[in-house]
Order: sequence, then structure tokens, then C-alpha cells
Amino acid sequence: MENPLDFLLIQPIYSPLLSFFLNLVLLLILFGSWVYKKREACENSDGFMNKSSTKMSSTYHKLVVMCCVSLSVFYSVLLLLSCVRWHSNVWALFDFLLAALTWGTISMYLRGLHDQKLPYLLRVWWVFYFMLSCYRLVVDFALYKKQELVSVHNVVSEIVGICAGLFLCCSCLWKKGEEGERTNLLEEPLLSNHTFAKAGFLSLMSFSWMSPLVTLGNEKIIDSKDVPQVGSSDRAENLFRVFRCKLEWDDGERRITMFKLVKALFLSVWRDILLSFLFAFVYTMSCYVAPYLMDSFVQYLNGERKYKYQGYVLVAIFFVAKLVECQTRRHWYFRGGKAGVGMKAVLVSMIYEKGLTLPCHSKQGHTSGEIINLMAVDADRLDAFTWFMHDPWILVLQVSLALWILYKSLGLGSIVTFPAFILVMLANYPFAKLEDKFQSNLMKSKDNRMKKTSEVLLNMRILKLQGWEMKFLSKILDLRHVEARWLKKFVYNSAAMSSVLWTSPSFISATAFGACILLKIPLESGKILAALATFGILQNPIYKLPETISMFVQVKVSLGRIASFLCLDDLEKDVVERVNSRSSEMALEVSNGSFSWDNSSPIPTLGDVSFEVSHGMNVAICGTVGSGKSSLLSSILGEVPKISGTVKVFGRKAYVAQSPWIQSGKVEDNILFGKPMEREWYERVLEACSLNKDLELLPFHDQTVIGERGINLSGGQKQRIQIARALYQNADIYLFDDPFSAVDAHTGSHLFNEVILGILKDKTVIYVTHQVEFLPEADLILVMKDGMITQAGKYNEILDSGTDFMELVGAHAEALAAVDTYEQGCASSESTRNKEKEATKLEKDSGKPKGQLVQQEEREKGKVGFTVYKKYMGLAYGGAVIPVILLVEILFQVLNIGSNYWITWVTPVSKDVEPPVSGFTLILVYVVLTIASSLCILVRTLLVSMTGFKMATELFTQMHLRVFRASMSFFDVTPMGRILNRASTDQSVVDLRLPGLVAFVAIAAINILGIMGVMIQVAWQVLIIFIPVVAASAWYRQYYISAARELTRLAGISRSPLVHHFSETLSGVTTIRSFDQEPRFLADIMRLSDCLSRLSFHSGGAIEWLCFRLELLSTIAFALSLVIVVSAPEGTVNPSFAGLAITYALNLNSLQSNLVWALCEVESKMISVERMLQYIDIPSEPSLVIESTRPEKSWPSRGEITISNLQVRYGPHLPMVLHGLTCTFPGGLKTGIVGRTGCGKSTLIQTLFRIVEPTAGEIRIDGIDIMIIGLHDLRSRLSIIPQDPTMFEGTVRSNLDPLEEYTDDQIWEALDKCQLGDEVRKKELKLDSPVSENGENWSVGQRQLVCLGRVLLKRSKVLVLDEATASVDTATDNLIQETLRQHFTDCTVITIAHRISSVIDSDMVLLLDQGLIKEHDSPARLLEDKSSSFSKLVAEYTTSSESKFSRSC
Repeated sequence: MENPLDFLLIQPIYSPLLSFFLNLVLLLILFGSWVYKKREACENSDGFMNKSSTKMSSTYHKLVVMCCVSLSVFYSVLLLLSCVRWHSNVWALFDFLLAALTWGTISMYLRGLHDQKLPYLLRVWWVFYFMLSCYRLVVDFALYKKQELVSVHNVVSEIVGICAGLFLCCSCLWKKGEEGERTNLLEEPLLSNHTFAKAGFLSLMSFSWMSPLVTLGNEKIIDSKDVPQVGSSDRAENLFRVFRCKLEWDDGERRITMFKLVKALFLSVWRDILLSFLFAFVYTMSCYVAPYLMDSFVQYLNGERKYKYQGYVLVAIFFVAKLVECQTRRHWYFRGGKAGVGMKAVLVSMIYEKGLTLPCHSKQGHTSGEIINLMAVDADRLDAFTWFMHDPWILVLQVSLALWILYKSLGLGSIVTFPAFILVMLANYPFAKLEDKFQSNLMKSKDNRMKKTSEVLLNMRILKLQGWEMKFLSKILDLRHVEARWLKKFVYNSAAMSSVLWTSPSFISATAFGACILLKIPLESGKILAALATFGILQNPIYKLPETISMFVQVKVSLGRIASFLCLDDLEKDVVERVNSRSSEMALEVSNGSFSWDNSSPIPTLGDVSFEVSHGMNVAICGTVGSGKSSLLSSILGEVPKISGTVKVFGRKAYVAQSPWIQSGKVEDNILFGKPMEREWYERVLEACSLNKDLELLPFHDQTVIGERGINLSGGQKQRIQIARALYQNADIYLFDDPFSAVDAHTGSHLFNEVILGILKDKTVIYVTHQVEFLPEADLILVMKDGMITQAGKYNEILDSGTDFMELVGAHAEALAAVDTYEQGCASSESTRNKEKEATKLEKDSGKPKGQLVQQEEREKGKVGFTVYKKYMGLAYGGAVIPVILLVEILFQVLNIGSNYWITWVTPVSKDVEPPVSGFTLILVYVVLTIASSLCILVRTLLVSMTGFKMATELFTQMHLRVFRASMSFFDVTPMGRILNRASTDQSVVDLRLPGLVAFVAIAAINILGIMGVMIQVAWQVLIIFIPVVAASAWYRQYYISAARELTRLAGISRSPLVHHFSETLSGVTTIRSFDQEPRFLADIMRLSDCLSRLSFHSGGAIEWLCFRLELLSTIAFALSLVIVVSAPEGTVNPSFAGLAITYALNLNSLQSNLVWALCEVESKMISVERMLQYIDIPSEPSLVIESTRPEKSWPSRGEITISNLQVRYGPHLPMVLHGLTCTFPGGLKTGIVGRTGCGKSTLIQTLFRIVEPTAGEIRIDGIDIMIIGLHDLRSRLSIIPQDPTMFEGTVRSNLDPLEEYTDDQIWEALDKCQLGDEVRKKELKLDSPVSENGENWSVGQRQLVCLGRVLLKRSKVLVLDEATASVDTATDNLIQETLRQHFTDCTVITIAHRISSVIDSDMVLLLDQGLIKEHDSPARLLEDKSSSFSKLVAEYTTSSESKFSRSC
């Protein structure tokens, strides 16, 4: 039957004619361009050709010129030989002549360009030349198959043309190298001379540019500094610039659709995607050379010799095809991976930039955990997607080529393969739809879990103080349970889809062979083997199809999530009008301003706000809790959406938030905040902020690394570092949000005098304060109530003009009166004061080793230990299912090989031989074996999914349990990003990637053993070849794995700073924006992203370095095996079985490289398990409950606390904080703890709750040593209002009663007592009113009152107030104190406060100084001695306040 593709094969005479025509057209255009240039005398113009923006490196330019010269010489030699020896047609002679002239002309033309731009015309012509060379080779091949004579010189010419054309097409996409360029980086890697950007052609093609790094990995443990940087064009900054340009091109709207996002991503890395496309196309074409020739090979083995050395010619063609396949596949994967790294860097930068511009009301829809998930999981998925992005069109191409070869082999019997293939695809359609649904829900549930995890980790200290950590762990486990339900559906659906596709090659082949039997088409072993070889090649993309569909679904979901996030409204830029400070005498002008955090609310947050501030004025803002003070500052910063009015800011501003935001890093870096060091100004700022003495106590002075959220600093130290950061900026306008609440009275007075009235005396200062004593100094006081300015003016002007301000002043006067009463009572008394002395002088810790609190993240070194694999495998049913999976896979392989052996054995080699069995028996046995192997596949995929799911679930549960049970010191020294990285990225690997990879290793290994068995059975001599090849492969893997392993670990570690910086930025975005520091922070994330990119890029390069060498070895082994087979004497080798062995061997090189790649990938991904196991092995806190020593339910009954020789430090490498404290807090009395910031007040409280375990000494409560009872028994019997007021996302009810122990009536009673009842009743949902992440929709003062409500519900015998009223006004403070006096009269109350009025009515006062007890007695006795430190503190407080009052009189 005539081949349907014959119409594409033109007569041989027309091929040289077409080539001649193309060469002639190019010569004429080049000549015309040369004439035009001469005529116009424009030396720098290349006519219409030179329009490209791509430049070539000088090395590549020389190689292109050399290639063109070589081609010119080559065609000249062919022309000469044709004239002398061969009888060619005249068109062939003209073709060689014109080709020699054309390539010579091109080489001269390119030499004149030097390093200038490559003309578009040459690129197009080179592509046509490559395609024409391929086409001519196909024509000659078809003619050869028709047994027509083909000239050797034509074949040689076309092969050379294909190779040269491929190289020239690649050169079209090459960009100018970065020779001589240097970027100002923080570190210059050691191997910078061996970078990818500077590699030569051969080095690029063989991946030899990776050899120095791989070699270094064998010599030492690779560090980050050893890895070269990526090229400047591949760095996040340049890629992001291109991406932004393409994203906003011809699109003025900010609405970003998924299509626009994909288009911009493609255009930002289009060269790598296009190169990977080209390599994938050539790879696919080269794969089908062997199946096309398989019938000829079998017939040759059967004795049909068409010409001498035919067998060796076939072997040579097989070898060349496999070489091209090896080369193109590796570069296809490498270029795709490189594109993925670039796209991930772009998306991380884009998501981060969006996070910097999100207003608070938009962010409430996307919490920090969700945004981090977009960066950590969704952007990462784009990186993995590039491995699969070409699969759809490759599958179509492969199916088309397969149908063509099958038609050639089986005739009309092959027609049914197409509907069979369509049927397989349709069978997978419902699975694909379900996969999309499951993936979308899986990501949503993962977001919810990560959101809650992020919130819990951020507030772990509060949870442990309250004894709530296990309750919140159960909430996270519940969220994981929801996620696990979707994960289970997802993996089982994938298993079903995978089993269908794995059986499809057998199903399609059985259908095709059955059709041939029905149509009476004779089956010959050569044609059968050609079909089997075709199915063998087709099975790889089909087997990969479930993963491809899954990846496309996942990427679609991820891109949709990212696009919807990028579509959120940015912070409105027109809220605040910025004006140059020199253009006006005004500093701030607000006119008829209305602002609202919630645009849907009918009542604005701030209404009808109008005031003006001149340069140099001090403006104080005061009011009760929730009156809108912080919102007013936020509106000046442009953070609150504006409804109406105007806000004008004249000059640069600096902002100090009410809740301190401190970056992880050195103290110095926090103060400089991106500005260069000016030592004199820096020292002056430190002095003004009273930081010198604090820095002296830190182990490394201002070079001490601050832990996450300033964990190793007290609240007052964090606040003063914030103030120092603002002062150092030397701005025009300063905004302070209650900066003095976190410091003691003495430090507050110092800060006010030295900062507000000192350094900033000529600056504009606007400060919120609850300290009435600071108000008289203000040039303008704004009194807030219910979101409006009710009074404005100087202190004396507004004192008598309204009741709101009078209430605040009156409350302060009452507090002063209470202090005065104590002082007067003390003056008439003659009792003596007992001042506790230290029994012994404690030596300082100067001789002990000191270190930074936050250490570098720990990473394992060397190979992943066997125990990691053992623990991982043992997580699921003790590892009992693993042998079953292996047995099922072995059975499948045996059945699969058996079915192919059967059909090869029973089909004759030629038509003349009678088959040994009937066609019905043949197909029946084949179908039975196929069905049995299909059942094995189904069982295997289900077992793998079940085992993988169980492992992931167990690993998650165990890690989270150990993390939640870890001591607080673990969270102090571990940045949250490290934990989140394991809970998101590493968990995703364990959930979705690792089980499939481990299964693939087993499948590939068993498959290779089967292939080797088949080949050895045909010709045992191949064993001689396989042994050294296997040994060399093992050596290469061992040589490679040291570098690859460390690169993967470094990449995993480099993700943590990225996640941590992301998380840290989102929590402090208001501060960052207020200092206009967005560009610097964006540059920081790009630097961190580049660090991850270069590690990921070189990790991918290392894999390709290995796989290229392994495939090359396999290809050589394959060729030598073929040589052995064709060299065997005729009759000694069964042609059918030899053909079957070759059919299997066609996949050997890809299988071997895939196996080694999978082994390395498993080890790389197993590092995720290793990292999670690290956290499973972290030390836990002492037991929550110790049954043998459980206290009675009534404990503590008196609440007496006895402290004996208490010594505390935060870590073995850190200095002592408390130096042998000994004292007693009497039961039922109120004790106030005072002292300068950093003296150890909060540390003492943390030790009481065993957040910090004592180094020495003991604490007893009612005679029971707290060290011998369970932590929950201790913490649940104590109550605390912490220094940092905390609320969790949820409702008002869940925040007051997380353990669900109280009725609504009890909750309402507690709310009324803490002055929040009316506020909650105003809300539509009452107790179910929503609370946003971190309680951001409540003011700091209201959050503090919620904390008070919690202790009122709990009613413990021991109550601790750690700066509990720091964030409320004096009037509210007085109400709180009155509430405490009423409801905790018989309780032991320990109060840490900076307001003297909060502790002056205490029964006892404990004054700490540098971790030592300086004074401990009743306030009355301490006030009698005017030289006592406490007396001086009270004197400072009263003198300062009274002086302010006297001015107002």
C-alpha cells in the first residue's frame, strides 16, 4: 500500500534546486545590503537586517564565524569531488557552488560585525537551512528504504548541515556574556571564573562548567560562598524589571489575569523556554529513528543483507540517534530548569512587592501565613512546572510519529490505536477534573493551616504562659485533618489515573494486535518489535501524564491564587499629599478628613478631623482607650483609607509604633536602618535614648544579634531602639505612638527631656501619650473621643473648656494624690526600714563564654544517614508494606516481559514461516498477561499512595507535637521562618513528591534489571560491557552526590531566611512604609532570592552534569551491544529475541539516567524528611502532668511564693540575668516589682511560670516546689496579663475562653468588669464578632483589656500583671486597679509597672537592679528613707508631674 506521507517526499532533483534558490536569495540580499551601506556611507547600519537587541559574546561570535568558514570549505571540497569522481546532476553541482559562496560571504559579513547585533535575516535563514537539511535527510532516508541509490556525499552533506544548523540556531538565542562585569555583592564566590555565563561551547554542551564545583564537593564540604553567582541577566532584579515591563505593557489597568501573568512570565525568560522547546523537538524526533529501523534490523539478523556492512551502518545510525537524544534531552531539562528558577525569582519579588503595598483592609483578606504560602509553595510550584511544560505538545507529536510508524509496520491494523488512545485520554478526563477540584481545596486548607500555624508560633510565649499550647495544637491538627482529607482524595485519585495510564500501552498494543488478527494482517516479529519499540517510547510520556496533568492543575491553581492576590487594591497613594518642606511654614495640614479602616462600615473610624501643625511644634494626642489616637497617626502616614478631606505632609517623616517592631539582626543595623554610619550622630542618638548602659550589658555591645521579634530584649529596650531608629533618620516630622508606656518613669522622663525637648526641639513632633504629665509641654493638645477631635489647644486653654480632657487630668490627679497620701503617711511614722542585703557577693560572668542568641541554622553534613530512610519507611505500618510493593512491581515486570516474549516467540520472522499457534490463542494469552500486569499496577499505585499518605501524616503529627512541646528557649533562638519552612515547603515535598520518587526508584531499578536479563539471555557477552558501565555509573554517582547533597541542603537552608524576611516584613510593613524603605527591603528580598536561585541553578546543573555522562555511557554500551549482536555468526542469535532485547535496550540509557537522577532526587528530597526529623528530636519541656506529684485541686490556697537563691540565664552561652534572688511574696498580698528597664523583672515572672528553667535555686508556692509538678498543673493555676497584649484570629468569645470552659453570662460579666462590655454590645455579632489576625481590628489598649477579661474569668489565687496597664490611659488604669482590688482581694497579686501609681498601693515593693534585689519592703517604709531608690523613683514621678500641673495653674 502506498505510504500516505509519500506526497511530502519530492523528487531528489528538486532538493538541490530548493537549496540553490535559498542560497541565491540570501546572496542577493547581502549584496543589496552592502550596496545600500556604501551608498548611504553609514558604517554602523546593517540595513533592514540589523534590528535585534540581542548581542553575542566574543567567544561565541568567533565560533559562529569559524563554523561559517568551515561550511564554506566543506562545500568547496564536495564541489571538487563531485566534479572529479561522481556523476552528479547539474543542480547538485550548482547547489554546492552556491553554498560555498554563500557561507564564505556570511563569514566575511560576520567578521565585519565584531560584537555587534546579529541580523534577523541571518537568523531566519539559518532556521530555514536547518529545517531544509533535516528534510533532505528524511528524503534520502525514504529513498534508501525504497532501495533506491542514495549518494554518500549527499548524506554526509545533510548530516553536517543538521549539526551546523542546530549550532547556528542556538547562537541566535545567545546573549552577550558578562565579561568584565562585576556586581556589588556582599560576597564573591570562590569559583567565579568557572560560571555558566563564561563557559565555552564544548563546556556548555557537556556541562563541564559544573566540573570544578563537583570536584570541590569531593574535596570539602561545600559552603554557600563556594557556589558562583548566576549571570547578571538571570538575577532577580533584572528579571523583575523585564517582568514588570511586560506585565504593564499595553495594559493600563492594575487587574492582572492569569493569562497576562503567564505571558509576562514567559517573556521574562523566553530565551530559555525557546531553547528548551527546540531541544525537546529534536529529542522527540531522534527517539523514533530506532523504531523506524527496527524491522530492517530484524530482517538483517534474519539474513536479508541488502549491501555489505549494512549491519554496521544500522548500528552507526542507532548510535548517532541515541547521542542526539542524550544531548538534547539533557539540555531540554537544563534550560527548562533554568527558566523555572528565573520565574520563581520573579514571582517571589512580585508577591513581596505586593505585600509591601497592601493596605491593612486588603491584607485582612490575606493573612501573613497565606501570603507566605504564596511565596513558599505556589511560586515554588512554577519552578517544578518547567519540567512538564512541553509535555502536552510533545505527547501530540509523539503520538503522531507513533501512528506513522505503526501504520508502516501494521498497516490498517494500526488505525484502531488512535481511537484506543483517545479512549484512554477520555477515561482520564473525569480524574483530571477531580484532580483540579481536589488540588484547589487542598491549597485552601493548607492556607488555613499555615495561617493558624503562623499566628500560633508568633504568640507561643502567651500560649505557654496560659497553658493553652496543646489546645491550639489540637486546632492545627484539626485543620491538618481537613487538609489530609483532601490530600487523601488527591493522592488516591492520582493513583487511579496513574494506573489507567500505566496500563494504556499494553491496552493499545493488545488492541492493535487484535485488530491485525481480525483483519487477517500477517504479523511478523520485525513489525511486532517495531510496534513494541514505538509503544516503549510512547509509554514514557504516557506514564508521566498523570504527573503532568497534576502539575498543570497545581500550577493553574497556584497562578490563579497569585493573580487574585496581585489584583488586590494597593495602598491609595493620594491619601496623603507630600510637599517639599521648604515650600511652606506648615509641617502638617489635615482638613475635613474622614477615614475608615472598613469602607463598608457606615460609621467612619475618624470623622471631621481638621488641624494644622507648623514646623517645630510639639503636638500631643490623648484620649481614652479606643478613641482613635493610633488611627489618627495612621491616617497621617496614609495607612487608613480616606473617605473625604485632604492631608498634606511637608517633609520626610519617621514613625515609632506602639508595639515595637524589631528586625532580626544586629542592634546597630536596627538603628541605622539602611543609612550609612555617622559615628558622632550615632553616639548622640544612643545617649539620648539611654541605650549605652543597656548595650554594655549585652555580650557584643551593639553588634549583638537580636532574636526574632527582639526576643532577647526587654519591652523598654525594644521601644528605645525603635526611638533611636527614628532619631537616626534625621527626618522633618516625627510620629510617636505612645512611646513612653513601655519604659519606667525615670527612663520616660529622660526620653521626653532628651528626645522630645532635646534632639527634636527644632523638629515637628506628634506623639500619642497616656502620661498626662507630658502634656503641658505640648504646643498643641488634641483630645480624641469616638474618632473625633473633641478639644484642641494648649494645656491651659483646654483644661476648663470641656469634660473629656478634665477626666484624663482628674484621673492623673487621683493617682498623684494616692502617691502623696503614702508619702505623707510615711513622714509621720518612725518605723525603720529593713533593706534586704545580698548574703553573698556574686561574681560577674565575664570569664564565662558568651555567644549570640540566634545561631546559624543547623544542617547535617555528609550523606543522608540510613537512619533517616529507616525512620521514614517505618512511619507507615512499621515498613511492612514496602516488601509487598516491591513484590508486586517485580511480578508486574515479569508479566510485562512475559507478554512481549510470548508475542515475539509466536510470530514468525517472515511471511514464509507458519506461526506455531493460532491468532486467537496468540491474542488471548497476550490479553490475559496484559490484564494481570494491569492489576499489579493498580495494586502497586494504591499501596504507594496509601503508604505515602500515612508517612506524611505521621511525620506532620510527630513534628508538630515536638515543636509545641519544645521549651521557650527553642523559639527564642529559632526564627519562625525555619519552622514555617518545614511546615510548608518540606511538608509539601513529603505529601506530594517523595512517595512517587521513592516508588520510581524501585520501578526503574527493577525495569533495568529486567532489561539486562533479557539482553544477557540473548547474548551473554553484553555482560562484559555492562559490568564496567555499571561500575563507572556507580563511581560517577558517588563522585557527584557529595556536591549535590550539600547544594540541596544549602538551598533548603537558604529558603528559611527568605521565608523569615518575608514574615518579618509583613509584620512591620507600616514602619517600613513610614520610613520610605520599600526599595531597600525589595532589594534585600531579591538578594536572598538570588542566593536561593544560584544554589538551585547549580543543583540542577549538577544533576544534568551527572545524567549526561551516565547517558553517554549507556549509549556507548548500547552501541557495543549492537556490535556484538550483528557480529555474531548467522544463525547463532534468534532474530526475534535479539530484536526484543534491542527494543528493551532502547530505553536503557534514559532509564539508567532517570534511575540515578531519581536516586539523587530522593536523597535531595529526603533532606526535607531529615530537616523535619531534626525537629522531632528537639528536647521537650518537662512533663505537662506528673501524676505522682499532682497538687490538690485547691492548690494554691494561700498563694505564698518563696524564692531561694534563684539564678537564671537564657542559654548556656549567654550571661546570667538573675543573680541569686532570695525573697518571699506573702500570700494574699499585693507586691509591686519595679526597676530600670532590663533589670530582670520580666525574667523573674517567666521563671515563676517555668518558661525559663532556673540555673540554680528554687521557687515554692504554698510550700510546693514548682520544679517537681507538671507544667500544666503549674500554669493553669496561675494567671497573667502579659506585657504584649495578644488576641488571636477568631471571635471575641474564643479569645476570652479558648478552652470553652465558661458560659456566655460569665463572659459578659468579665467583659463588663474590664470595661469592654459596652464596646462589644455595639457590635452586630456581639460575642461572635470577628477578631482579625493578631487582633489588628482592636486597639492595643482594648487588647490589654481583653487580657484582663481572661484573668477575671480564670480567678486564680496568684495573679501576675506584667506592664498590664502600659497601653491604657490613666483613667482606664485607675478603673482596672479598682477592678483588681475588688475581685482579687484575697489573691497574691504581683505587679510589674512603670507607673508609680500602679504599685504605690501595693503591700510590698521589690526593686531590682541588674538582676539583684536592691530593696524589698513595704512602700511606706521605703518612702521614709529619702535616699532609697524607690523613694527617688517616686520623687521623680511626682516632681515631674507636679511641675507640669503647676504650670497649668
